[in-house]
Amino acid sequence: MSPLTFAAPDVLHTLAAATAEELDSADFGIVKMDSSGKVVLYNTFESKLAGLAKTKVIGRRFFADVAICANNHLVADRYEEEAELDATIDYVFAFEMRRTQVQLRLLKSADCAYRFLLVKRR
Repeated sequence: MSPLTFAAPDVLHTLAAATAEELDSADFGIVKMDSSGKVVLYNTFESKLAGLAKTKVIGRRFFADVAICANNHLVADRYEEEAELDATIDYVFAFEMRRTQVQLRLLKSADCAYRFLLVKRR
């Protein structure tokens, strides 16, 4: 398996093959969603960064219920509009009046059952 790093070229397939424990130990945020955008994994790094307990996020629609500040054409809409997606963007999460500058990596592929959103603090 390739190293689990934010910028690895083929990180989508590495993420898809990783165990929950491997994803949980990453030094960047990982949100694993099913094809409807429902969160199936929310790793410890992201939980601490956002200040949200995993139990409050898993099973919910990420962009509609959790990260409403990313429910826009820059982030959420791209998962719906693009068949293949591997994009890195600078972004600012605005959650409960707290602004956090991050770098996001949006990942989706037709041959992978899951979508991933990676989060690295800037």
